[in-house]
Amino acid sequence: MIKGMNFIIISPRHWEHSMGTTAKSVAIEFSKLNRVLFIGPPLQRKLQLFHRHLPEVQKYRKIIQGKSPELIQINKNLQVFFPKTVLESINWISNKLIFNYLHRINERRLSKQLRYVIKKLNFSDYIIFNDTSMLIGFYFKEYLNPKLHIYLIRDAVVMADYHSRHGKEFEPRLIRKSDLIVTNSDFFADYARKINPNSHMVGQGCDVSIYCDPDSQLPVPADLDRIEHPRIGYVGFLTTIRLDIDLLIYIAMKRPDLNIVLVGPEDEKFRKCKLHEIKNIYFLGIKDQSQLPGYIKGFDVAINPQIVNTITDVNYPLKIDEYLAMGKPVVATKTTFMNYFRDYVYLAETKEEYVALIEKALLENSPEKEKARIDLAKCHSWKKYSEKVYTQIELLLACGREKKNAVPSPFSDSRRFSPSSSFKNPLTNNRNIGKSHSSIKE
Repeated sequence: MIKGMNFIIISPRHWEHSMGTTAKSVAIEFSKLNRVLFIGPPLQRKLQLFHRHLPEVQKYRKIIQGKSPELIQINKNLQVFFPKTVLESINWISNKLIFNYLHRINERRLSKQLRYVIKKLNFSDYIIFNDTSMLIGFYFKEYLNPKLHIYLIRDAVVMADYHSRHGKEFEPRLIRKSDLIVTNSDFFADYARKINPNSHMVGQGCDVSIYCDPDSQLPVPADLDRIEHPRIGYVGFLTTIRLDIDLLIYIAMKRPDLNIVLVGPEDEKFRKCKLHEIKNIYFLGIKDQSQLPGYIKGFDVAINPQIVNTITDVNYPLKIDEYLAMGKPVVATKTTFMNYFRDYVYLAETKEEYVALIEKALLENSPEKEKARIDLAKCHSWKKYSEKVYTQIELLLACGREKKNAVPSPFSDSRRFSPSSSFKNPLTNNRNIGKSHSSIKE
């Protein structure tokens, strides 16, 4: 067990992010045994100049002006650092030479300030844990000289609009030079291992502690309790990038006896879609995270109606663990990653299968199945996740840097979903990409 060490965690999201993030959860868990410095994304020049109304911009402006502290103590071992360095907004630059030149300048300026706080906190022999940030922090291994540099791959971030321009080049380079790659799926581990043999699947963490119902004391919220059973529910961000609107319409029209409940904020396209016109579809709006277990408790079946694309096909949907932790039967879109859950989740490939499997989930549910789902979710706690990362670090330190590529992984799941023989890049060579349920012929 790793204990008494220093970790610097690089996060693509700010600490204050209301829904919680992987980096934040890892930082809290690591800080139970180690000292941790959490670093969120610095302020970008474009935001500083043109988006002063945003809360994060206002916060950084106060820090830069000396009106707010740059270092905040979260607990005995955990501090959050807000860099005063304003990074030049260069992502729009397509010329690689110019981008690389300016990128190095940004990284040098940021690293200089990080060295200052590292010295101030008396951090030594620290380990950098980089959560999917392939651009900011790319040169930290060279400029900060950590004991180890760990890169986490947990999502198809490289395919997002912002990162797709330069991330496709920089992520493989970052994988290659990192000392250890950890991923939340065998799919990403296979991808990274083609570049860096010291790449391992350690699974995913989830705060399942709030997703439980001891002695059935958790109340079902009043706005959900008014809706008749059977309730088919979804909790999460309602966005057309990830969810299949046509599939939801089909389910609602095919089975008007089912009440579809959607809990969460909507993007603009979702707010204007036809779903709002269907009487057995209910939008309950955004809720505080502490309220979500009560809503899931009130579902008869939980769903994850994803549209299959380059992002969703290999993504680990944390809501699956949340649903299972409440013991709920789950019907989800069959994706490359979701094969991992095939023994516990009903997986649908077509809209017809979705309707049939919802009916099956309603009929087959039992106390025994509920317990099995809960037991699986408990295996995905942040404590167990951190223990797996610690084990990989211990193996790496024990073997020495010169032998790191020979370290075996004790956490590879036997239920693997390997790429095909023509595999080149898991984010661009998948037969399901771009296919939605609404496009499948009846």
